Amino acid sequence: MGLVINLDTEQQRLVEDLTRSLSRAQLQWLGGYFSGLAAGPDEVAVQAKGPSTRQRKLAILFGSETGNAAEVARSLEAKAQQAGLVPSVQDMADYKVRKIAEEQDILIIVSTHGEGEPPQPAMNFFEFLESRKAPTLGDTRFSVLALGDSTYEFYCQAGKQIDSRFAALGAKQILPRVDCDVDFEDDADNWIKSVLEQLSDGEAENSTGTNSVMPIGAPSPSRHDKRNPFAASVLENIRIVGGGSSKDTRHIELSLAGSGLVYAPGDALGIVAENAADTVEKLLEALSLDAETSITLKGHVFSLGEALTHRYEITTLTPRFLEYWTLLSDAADLKRLAKEDQSLERKAFLQNHHIIDLLRLFPVSGVMPQGFVSALRPLQPRLYSLASSLSYAPDEAHLTVAPVHYELHGDWRSGVASGLLAGRATPDSQIPVYVQENRHFRLPDDRTPIIMIGAGTGVAPYRAFLQEREARGSNGANWLFFGDRNFRTDFLYQTEWQAWLRDGTLGRMDVAFSRDQANRIYVQHRMMEQARDIYAWLEDGANIYVCGDAASLAPDVHQALIEIVAQESGLAHEAADEYVRTLQTEHRYQKDVY
Repeated sequence: MGLVINLDTEQQRLVEDLTRSLSRAQLQWLGGYFSGLAAGPDEVAVQAKGPSTRQRKLAILFGSETGNAAEVARSLEAKAQQAGLVPSVQDMADYKVRKIAEEQDILIIVSTHGEGEPPQPAMNFFEFLESRKAPTLGDTRFSVLALGDSTYEFYCQAGKQIDSRFAALGAKQILPRVDCDVDFEDDADNWIKSVLEQLSDGEAENSTGTNSVMPIGAPSPSRHDKRNPFAASVLENIRIVGGGSSKDTRHIELSLAGSGLVYAPGDALGIVAENAADTVEKLLEALSLDAETSITLKGHVFSLGEALTHRYEITTLTPRFLEYWTLLSDAADLKRLAKEDQSLERKAFLQNHHIIDLLRLFPVSGVMPQGFVSALRPLQPRLYSLASSLSYAPDEAHLTVAPVHYELHGDWRSGVASGLLAGRATPDSQIPVYVQENRHFRLPDDRTPIIMIGAGTGVAPYRAFLQEREARGSNGANWLFFGDRNFRTDFLYQTEWQAWLRDGTLGRMDVAFSRDQANRIYVQHRMMEQARDIYAWLEDGANIYVCGDAASLAPDVHQALIEIVAQESGLAHEAADEYVRTLQTEHRYQKDVY
């Protein structure tokens, strides 16, 4: 008869808590450890010595603007744990940069923002790494996964920058850098598998295995995400600009009832869009292809029409598609354009033409459907800042959308998602959605004053902020700077701001309507007019937020903020710049720009 050992209730709880936190490889090691413990102290010493002598510290650092790099980092963490490793995962925005000299193995996932810039939250990390303060990293090993968008000139530049800088500081590559386009999931999964095999020396395949962890982007049965969106019913779609406005801005309300989706003010709603039927029809006509033709995508069969509607990006002209079409065409002008990789002419051509324009300019006969779709990128969701708070409007998500409409080469074009929301999001229709967390655009505690700066639809998250603060009874002061074109037609949510001003939820509001006078006035000009009070609020601990256009609003506001600090504090420009950088480091100066 076997030996029966009973554990008391507390011992059972401790064992269960421990085992739930361990990977299979760690459980196997502990099995050997406890066997040695039962046999005697000499065996314990041998068992305990094994992993500690060979296991190196593993740091996973990510820099993210929209959440993709964070998503990859979480997947990497789970798979590293299954491989028997003990990773430490940190956002570059929160990482103590001077610790980098203590790291042994570093895996970096970083996206590129705008024209080759690092993500805003990761800026201090990059600046430290490029400075004289950066230490030598001769004992460090690293690998970089770079996320980017090949339609931009400086593709994956942030990843390339960090890769070359680590090498310059003496670090050794575990694996060469991998550059990923917007359809990053497969490349990221392959990089994770390869880098963990290198780090665990084969243990990843002998443990529970990375195959037991969902691939990046795979649908989760327990939650809605971009691969498993929720069909949200449209409650309202209201035009919120006056007659005669040069824009068509919409307030759209969606029902999240029954979804289980939750969000915080500052988060975004992902819209899983589809291409417009007339856009698909024109493309098929230019190709002389039938919508019912079958194609294969990752082992699944779809009709060509369905794939072009729901699966692929069919408007944006990418370098990849240009190269593919060049192989099919005999046109000398096209071949010349394709060869001039970094020319201004090629860049302008890509920016000013859609795929349909290329097909019409350089027609090709006999195009194979499977080859055509292989040159396209997957259709990506679009993100919109949430204009509501769940505390104020339970089970609802509100958006502020400015539909994109313009004429190009004789055709009327619309934005993929904004066109869907403006024209086809009618009451009781459904839109596939998910929540995209934005930890870098968050309200502070209820007592901290906030200054909110936005223009146009960039005011959306501030409506959510004030709804949340009203619902929570927060006593922190709130100040809004808002800008748009004309007071009469473009004062978005005017009655709501005025109601909040009356009841004291909104303490101050300054507005700038650029086209109501001969000289253009923007929010940064209103900021300079209130320089003394802005600086006083910052000295009193206020947080400051900027939401809107990354190309003009964000840099103009940033420069105005530096000038305000210099003017009101008496600091030199360099010291004022450092003051503003410190605000960013302390997460008191946050941006949501696009």
